Order: sequence, then C-alpha cells, then structure tokens
Amino acid sequence: MPEPRRRFMSQQLDQAVTACKDGWKVLRHQGPGQIQFWFIALAVGIAAGFAALLFRKGIEALQAWLYGTDDVHYLHSFASSLPWYLILIIPIVGGLLTGIILHLFTKDAIVRSVADVIEGAALRDGQVGTRAGMASALASMITLSSGGSTGREGPVVHIAAVISTKVSRWIKADGITGRDLLGCAVAAAVSASFNAPIAGALFALEVVLRHFAVHAFAPIVIASVAGTVINRLEFGDVAQFDLPETNVLTFYQELPAFLILGLISGLVAVVLMRAIFWTDDLGTAVQNRTGMPRWLRPAVSGAMLGAIAIFYPHIIGVGYETTTLALTGQLALNDVLVFAVLKTAAVAITMAGRMGGGVFSPSLMLGALTGLAFGLIATGWFPDVSGSVTLYALAGMGAVAAAVLGAPISTTLIVFELTGDWQTGLAVMVAVSMSTALASRLVHRSFFLTQLERRGVHLAAGPQAYLPAMFPISTVMRSLDHPRSADEDRCWDMIGEAIYVDASGTLEVALPVFDRAMVPFIPVVTLTGEGNAPELQGALFHVDALKAYNRALAATAAEEHS
Repeated sequence: MPEPRRRFMSQQLDQAVTACKDGWKVLRHQGPGQIQFWFIALAVGIAAGFAALLFRKGIEALQAWLYGTDDVHYLHSFASSLPWYLILIIPIVGGLLTGIILHLFTKDAIVRSVADVIEGAALRDGQVGTRAGMASALASMITLSSGGSTGREGPVVHIAAVISTKVSRWIKADGITGRDLLGCAVAAAVSASFNAPIAGALFALEVVLRHFAVHAFAPIVIASVAGTVINRLEFGDVAQFDLPETNVLTFYQELPAFLILGLISGLVAVVLMRAIFWTDDLGTAVQNRTGMPRWLRPAVSGAMLGAIAIFYPHIIGVGYETTTLALTGQLALNDVLVFAVLKTAAVAITMAGRMGGGVFSPSLMLGALTGLAFGLIATGWFPDVSGSVTLYALAGMGAVAAAVLGAPISTTLIVFELTGDWQTGLAVMVAVSMSTALASRLVHRSFFLTQLERRGVHLAAGPQAYLPAMFPISTVMRSLDHPRSADEDRCWDMIGEAIYVDASGTLEVALPVFDRAMVPFIPVVTLTGEGNAPELQGALFHVDALKAYNRALAATAAEEHS
C-alpha cells in the first residue's frame, strides 16, 4: 500500500476511535438526553423485568414445594388442611436460613429494600451495594416462600437497583445518568411484577428519584413498557385481582364517606408503620439484652409467625387470596377485623425479625380489609345512599397503600391497573388524597423515608437537609500549606475553646458549628485517641462550605427541572 494511502487510512482510523471515545463520554455524562441512552434503558429494563419475573416464579415454585400446593394463590385455604407442626416448622426453618445468609453476606444482617434504593438515588449517584443486595434477594425469596408476611415489591426493586448499579459502574456513568438508569430498572421491575406499566414508571419517578424531570421520563417509560411486555408474555394481559362486579359510585352524596374512609385509612397506615418500628426496636432491645446471635433473630420471628398461622393461615405470604376475598366482599365484618389486626401483627413481626420483603402488598391487603369493614358499616347504616361495599374495599386498598408508600399518584394508578377497574377513580382519588395528607403529618412522609430518618439520613426534609452530608470536610477545607489558610496560632486557640471539627466528618456536622460559634473558619483536626492531643490538618472556611453547598443545591435543582 502506498505511503500516502497508509497515512490517510491511519488518520481515518484515529478519527473513528476519537469519535467513539467522545460519543462514549457524552453517553456517560449526558446519557439521559441522548437517543443512544434509550437503547441502554431498554436493555436495563429487559434485564430488570426478567429478574422480577424469575423472582416471582422462584417464590411460587419454592412455596408450592414447601407447602405442597399446586396453586399458591389459594395458599391459605390449602394450608388450613396441613398438619399444625408443618405450619410451625416451615417459617422457623425459613427464618434460620434467612438469618444465616444475612449474617454471612451483609455487615449488619439487615435486608436491603426500597429505602436503600432511595438513599442510593439521593446520595450515591444511583448506586447500591451489590453483594448485600443479592444476599437480600435470596433471603427475601426464602422468607416469602416459607411463611413471611410481607410483599415481593421491596426485594424486586432492590434487585433492579443492583442491575442498574452494575451497568452504571460498567459505563462509568455520572450521577444524573446513574440515577436515570436506576429509575429505568425500578420501573421495569415494578411493571413486570404487577403488570402495571403506568404505575411502574410513576413509582420510579415519585418514590425512588423523587422528581418528575422531563429528561428522565422517556427512558423510564421505555424500560417500564419492556417490563410489562415480559410480564404479559408469561401471564397474559390480565389484572392481578379479578373483580367480577363493576363498582359504580351511585350518588355524589356518598363522596363524604370516602373522605372519612381516607382519614381512617391514613390512621391505619400510621398504625402499621409505627407497629413495625416499635416491634423492630423491641426486637433489638431483646436481642441486646439476651445476647441472642443476630442470625437467630429471623428464626424466632418465624416461630411466632408459625404459631399464628396454625390458627390463621391467612397471614402466610403475600396474602393475595385474602385481598381478593376482601375486594369481592366475601368476608364477614368480624373476620375482617380479626384479619386486619393479625396481618398488622404478622407484618411487624416479619419486618422486626429482619426476615425481608416489602410493605406494599401487606398494605394492599390491610387497606382492602379496612375499606371493606368501613363499607359494611356504612352501607348498613345508610343503605339508601350507599353503593357496593367492594367500592369501599377498593378505595381503602389504595388509601392505605398510598399513605404507607407516600406515593399518591403511582398508588392510585397501580390500584386501577391491578384491578382493571377504572370506573371508580373519583372515590379512590378522594380516599387517597385524605389518607396521604394525614399520614404524612404523623410520620416522615412515608414508611421508606421514616426508615431512613431513623438511620440519620434526612431525605424527607429535601435536598437542603441531606446534601451537606455528601461533602467530606477533607475535600472542602484549606490545608496548612494553602496560600490563604488560617493562622495556626488562632487555630490552636480555638481548639482550646473546643471549637473544631474532625477531618473525617462532613458539612452536615460543620455547618451547625459555624452557626453556634459565629466564626469565619473552624480548625480541622484528626483525633488520635483519648488522652492524646489532636493533630491540626487545616481549616474549614464558612465561605467555602457555603459555596460547595450552594453548588450542590443548584445542580440538584437543575437536574430536577431539566
């Protein structure tokens, strides 16, 4: 080949390589706005959808094997005919296996769920821990298969987050791209799990990303549709709950009843959430006082669940059979009240035992029971202006679930998609609005955000509360050799006055010190142990801290409104 032609070919190849590198860089940092990113979103959606489908099929297969039933949707009816010792032993063994898995593969023996995904979206560029995530998925599968009284949406959402995290690390995505990939995976997983494409997309935006930015909408919708297609290829285009009766709001005078139902549902949701947290604190106190190994805690909870299930197998698993009975009005008032109390206790025991699972499906069941109880009473007192009791069950289901999730929009839609009943929108919307308005005042906005608040992660208050925790003091401070560093003698004087911050801390710790001490800078030290003098590392200036904080606020606002 002649030399000029060889040089020309070499230049063309170099330009092609450079173009590929530039395109990859654009995709990593400006992915959500690029059409190429939509193909990645589609691939992530397909992967998350299949993961959700396999998780569901795995639970059904393991549940059928453990309890010996051919149709797990009627598990509690079948379980009532089993020997009592099997009902007791299965949750104990499941809890023991769960405890061992979490003990070996997580640092704290706690199952990861939706709260961790929300934290990853807000504070970790859309990424979550993968090792603990996979262990949590396995633990949750065993829990839901062996009698744990929770739902599958929490584990499914975290499995999806693990998938998006792997992809984000592979392409070295920045924060915005990583968060949008996370939203895509979550939307697909929820859609594939419940055959609810609209609610899946809105759940990712409303609950996980906690904004409705335009740039995130298209890829998340694409992924959500992909997840739904995967579900329908396996199960067909059918609603989760089959409601033979069409619910109709008979008269607008009935609407005040749904306002009252919404308030009651909000209180029921708060009782459920607080029962879970109170029981978790009690379990931790008992564990610390008795010296119980952490791997044994789920087995103890399994024994308690098994003891309840001997007499009331309705608490086993997700509870779709009981929910369907409530939505179709096939339960008496006494049974409804008993099942509601027992389900609340069973969910609290399962969650406090660190057994795994989510709260969405239990809140659907509890909401349907609450609505049915209210409907039976209301229609009995005012038969002339009341519609069907099943309409109240449907509205109660949405109202309790929305209050627990803190997601009125996506929950309202998922109720419609789960039931296929779009004629009851007015009643459901009224109940949902009242329940979320009340419950959000009594907890930190939702179950997930309250979980994070209990860990010291202040997402419920908004970016202005949690962003300072993202900045290590060591990255913002001026070192001793900085040309505009603080005077060392003045720093030591301030240390003597106990005005200093640890270099390992964050701006979340430092900003209150500025407010309290009213000084332009704070010495930054390394604490070397009790009885030893601290080592001076530099100084954190108030103006530098505020600049970093303001830049973060501006970047967050730009992302949420882009």
